[in-house]
Order: sequence, then C-alpha cells, then structure tokens
Amino acid sequence: MLKKPEKFKGSDFRRWQQKMLFYLTTLHVSNVLTDPEPTDPYVEGQNVPTEAQVADYERAASLWNHNEYNCRNYLLNAIDDSLYDIYSTFSNAREIWISLEKKYRTEVACSKKFVVGKFLNFKMNDAKPVVKQVEELQIIVVGKCISGIRGIIIVMFIFEVLV
Repeated sequence: MLKKPEKFKGSDFRRWQQKMLFYLTTLHVSNVLTDPEPTDPYVEGQNVPTEAQVADYERAASLWNHNEYNCRNYLLNAIDDSLYDIYSTFSNAREIWISLEKKYRTEVACSKKFVVGKFLNFKMNDAKPVVKQVEELQIIVVGKCISGIRGIIIVMFIFEVLV
C-alpha cells in the first residue's frame, strides 16, 4: 500500500516536495501541476468542432477536473493545519504548488546566504580560547551548513587557513 508523505510543517521543503510529487504521480494526478487544462473546442471565429473533438474534450475535461479536485485535496491534506488555513483559499492545485514553491524555495536560498555570510564574517578573537572558536566555526561549517554548499564552504575554509 502506498504511504502518504508526512505533513509539511514549514521546514525541509525540498524533501517534502519530492516525496509529495512522487506520491501524486503514483496516484496519477500530478499532471494538473504541470500540464495545461484542456481547451474548449468551441472557439469563436473557428470552425464548429466535430462530434469526436467534442467527445475527446469532454472526456479530457472530466478527467482533468477529477484529477484537479483530488490533487488539490491531497496537497491540502499533506500540509500542517496552520498552513492549511492559508492555502485552502487557493482555487486550484497548481496555485498551491507554485505558492509553496515560491515561499519555501526562497527561504532555502536565504538560509544558504545566511550561512555563507556567517562563515565569511567569522573572525578569530584573541580574548577567546582557540578551541572554542574552532568549535564555533565547525558548527557554522558542518552543523548548520546546507548540503550543496558544504563543499564550497570547506574549500573556502581551507583557502582562508592557508592564506
């Protein structure tokens, strides 16, 4: 049986997003997050669509609406209640997905900048014991460092020590 992802509480967005996308894909509803909604064949100024075109559209629109409804509710049920109150006002799954992505991917980028800034502004102080300061630096580099920039910070650290 397919296990649904843990509720998103505002942290580790990338991990939750990947798990949620896999979950929605296995439920065959993730298409509403990326694919455009089927277009009505009755467009003013164009030829009248054939019965087959109308039937295809109605089938596609029905499937789309079903997937949209399910995907929206799967997303809402996979977020914490505090976030639910905010995102339940969005009219469709794509709006929820994009809004979450904009908010929480931006926060990840800001936290990376914060860690790098903290590292670059680190200064050794003669009044403090060296071991204590090295521990503080290790916490910045290893403890709070986000994977992906850890390697860059280590290289910068080695460069700073050598120079």
